[in-house]
Amino acid sequence: QVQLVESGGGLVQPGGSLGLSCGASGSIFSIENMGWYRQAPGKQRELVATNTNDGRSNYVDSVKGRFTISRDNAKNTVYLQMNSLKPEDTAVYYCYAQVVYFADGKYNRNYYWGQGTQVTVSS
Repeated sequence: QVQLVESGGGLVQPGGSLGLSCGASGSIFSIENMGWYRQAPGKQRELVATNTNDGRSNYVDSVKGRFTISRDNAKNTVYLQMNSLKPEDTAVYYCYAQVVYFADGKYNRNYYWGQGTQVTVSS
């Protein structure tokens, strides 16, 4: 079993900064991709940023230049630094991890999700 626990989030004024973190624990052999989705009220879940285990990162266009994803493989933790926040960044942010684990005599791969953390950008 794998658990992802998020921290960070909260209320910030437009133009402000906020950092999120997400740590994975449990029966983990390795983690391939990690990243962040977000879901605003009345909207579909949107992929915000991803990071592969070889260090490549991708971002949705709306956050390029403002958000930075990083990762500490030793701690199985992914971070999202959000700068120059805008009201349209308001959403619940969910982290995910593509985890490889050993079970039933073989390696398996599955996605796991954090519980979500609210980010509100408002004056």
